[in-house]
Amino acid sequence: MSMFCFQCQETSKGTGCEIKGVCGKNEEVAKLQDLLIYVCKGISEVVTKGKLETDALGEVNYEVLKSLFITITNVNFDELAIERQIVKMIGLRDGLRNKVTGTKFGDAAVFTVADRASMLDKASKVGVLATENEDVRSLRELITYGLKGMAAYTHHALNIGKENNEIYGFVYEALAATLDDSLSADELVALTLKTGQFGVAAMALLDEANTSKYGNPEITNVNVGVRSNPCILISGHDLTDLEQLLNQTVGTGVDVYTHNEMLPAHYYPYFKKYDNLVGNYGNSWWKQVSEFETFNGPILFTTNCIVPPKSEEVRGRIFTSGASGYPGCLHIEADSNGKKNFSTVIEMAKKCPPPTEIETGTITGGFAHQQVFAIADKVVDAVKSGAIKKFFVMAGCDGRMKSREYYTEFAKKLPKDTVILTAGCAKYRYNKLSLGDIGGIPRVLDAGQCNDSYSLAVIALKLKEIFALEDVNELPIAYNIAWYEQKAVIVLLALLYLGVKNIHLGSTLPGFLSPNVAKVLVETFGIAGIGTVEDDIKLFMA
Repeated sequence: MSMFCFQCQETSKGTGCEIKGVCGKNEEVAKLQDLLIYVCKGISEVVTKGKLETDALGEVNYEVLKSLFITITNVNFDELAIERQIVKMIGLRDGLRNKVTGTKFGDAAVFTVADRASMLDKASKVGVLATENEDVRSLRELITYGLKGMAAYTHHALNIGKENNEIYGFVYEALAATLDDSLSADELVALTLKTGQFGVAAMALLDEANTSKYGNPEITNVNVGVRSNPCILISGHDLTDLEQLLNQTVGTGVDVYTHNEMLPAHYYPYFKKYDNLVGNYGNSWWKQVSEFETFNGPILFTTNCIVPPKSEEVRGRIFTSGASGYPGCLHIEADSNGKKNFSTVIEMAKKCPPPTEIETGTITGGFAHQQVFAIADKVVDAVKSGAIKKFFVMAGCDGRMKSREYYTEFAKKLPKDTVILTAGCAKYRYNKLSLGDIGGIPRVLDAGQCNDSYSLAVIALKLKEIFALEDVNELPIAYNIAWYEQKAVIVLLALLYLGVKNIHLGSTLPGFLSPNVAKVLVETFGIAGIGTVEDDIKLFMA
């Protein structure tokens, strides 16, 4: 095989991509990403063995987060950018190692590479399959993918000026542990739950960062139609990029539309002051191939999910920022103060026709934890009266497989006395359905981006307190979660750490779970897959 990757839900045959990634990444990108992770593990070994203080590591902390983020599915396809990051990380690693004396380090902390060819040769020896024991490999990868998701959320918080040295410390601890052949499977299982613990901390940090700067999300109706002005489409998750873009487009006559996971930006009070933030264009990430054709203007990716464009015309309108990248697309770097100059994007927009309208109307969201707490009395009364029989957490990711239609049908066929709690792009499967409300409470409560799954956990814990229950699993809440990439992995591990059991996960179980590891998750936490819509609803409602 020329590569091996099984980190996402769409991995080939459910076992692993061996020639080219289903996501679109080629062999070189896959191998370079493997090597970048390996360098981060080497840095982590130096930090842990050398007992270096994370609060003094500065740039190293930030670049490790960025490196992990780069390797998340659909973030960065640019082999040149990944190669440069590897060179930078090796330099940082060697600088740290020179500060530590009298310590023996493993290969990840000392290897060198001379050029692209030597990088690829090294990568072929240190990738996923370098761990021969299937169960150890499975647990190591589960931890690593959780760390990738954690790094993404921590990276966003850092952009707003919030950080937590304990999270950095755990990232180093966990990455170094994936090199330690002395650890047993039981010890790796314990580390997996600890990853969930720090996943909660990372999501709480980002929640604090977002709300302290942009305010608590509010119930908001978001326009999905278009205006006749030239425009820019901003996709991804990074709110600081949106803020800077909006500031630079004020008074230019250029409208800004959100796309995919940037939709929840409309819920924050801070962004309501921008008249040129006019709505959301399109649907879930995987539909961008056709929807970017009709948008007509430039598209700015702040993170994932990038789908390789089919036409050169569309690729010529794509810009990337932060950890994202795509070959042939202009990447906009931040200066030393974190400022980005989007003038090239804005000037292109002025020369493009306005977007072609593909739908009209509005969609409603903004049901993060503070907003739900504000209507808590109404929610509690509805539960006590029996008007609401059950809540369904249907957070997570969307994807292109036909099997994903299950979630739309599931939402349609749920009893009318149930409410869906959602976050992440999974919501695009049902957030435009006319499912009505229960006593004024909408039957789809969208908390926001995938990191706002934290809000759903906070809501559940608050309801547990209100109803004076001993166990969160006693609540009338069922979990039917869709996953696609590694941010969903850290959300899952966070829920497991919080004690949530009997989570159903689809549309397929992760290919990186070995049979024995899957068995542990099933027996310990009640993890299960999905079946038919009708059978699953009967099971959940029993």
